[in-house]
Amino acid sequence: MRTRRSPKQNHLLAALPAAELLRLSPHLERVPLPLGAVIYESGGEQDYVYFPASGIVSLLYVMNDGASAEIAVVGSEGMVGIALFMGGETTPSRAVVQSAGSAYRLEATVIKAEFARGEALQRLLLRYTQSLITQMTQTAVCNRHHVLEQQLCRWLLLSLDRLPSNQLVMTQQLIANMLGVRREGVTEAAGRLQADGLINYRRGRINVLDRAKLEERVCECYAVVRRESDRLMVPETALAA
Repeated sequence: MRTRRSPKQNHLLAALPAAELLRLSPHLERVPLPLGAVIYESGGEQDYVYFPASGIVSLLYVMNDGASAEIAVVGSEGMVGIALFMGGETTPSRAVVQSAGSAYRLEATVIKAEFARGEALQRLLLRYTQSLITQMTQTAVCNRHHVLEQQLCRWLLLSLDRLPSNQLVMTQQLIANMLGVRREGVTEAAGRLQADGLINYRRGRINVLDRAKLEERVCECYAVVRRESDRLMVPETALAA
């Protein structure tokens, strides 16, 4: 059972064998994730990896003209900063806090040393990376082949999976920036969902009223991402059984 203000609020850390988590614990620093905070910039040096305990971090690809589009979301199921243990050191994406919360961060030197041990943490991080790649791939497919309403439903469901309630604090302009589309398109799509009783949107707050119907309206991309995440992200003890 997870306790409040514990590293086990993060699913990856909670999935570690007790001995490995105990070894990591002195190096884990709890830090706030304020709304809008930039964890790392495109091409910037990464000094830490972050294991969110709550909140959501968006990974955005930023164009030369400043336009951006979300390629993945990370919550308490994962971590931010995979480039550090994959050997890339930097990444062309930007990591921005989409929903405020907190995280446990680990210095680059520590995560590299732990990964090099080849133990449970390495296996967990590699499986998580595969899950994250699936989300990125499916996002690209979704943005190319599915209508905006379906993309919005996918985005809402992925965000809800990482939040403790059915409410998101997000303006339509920010959603448009995340999806890489015009604000007017988001307004129309959200209006249809609201008219059909699936959501209620007011003053930057989105309340999901009927998740089941939202799942009926979403494209196949959400199920693909959710299924792959559930398949890969299991505790090491379960794999050993």
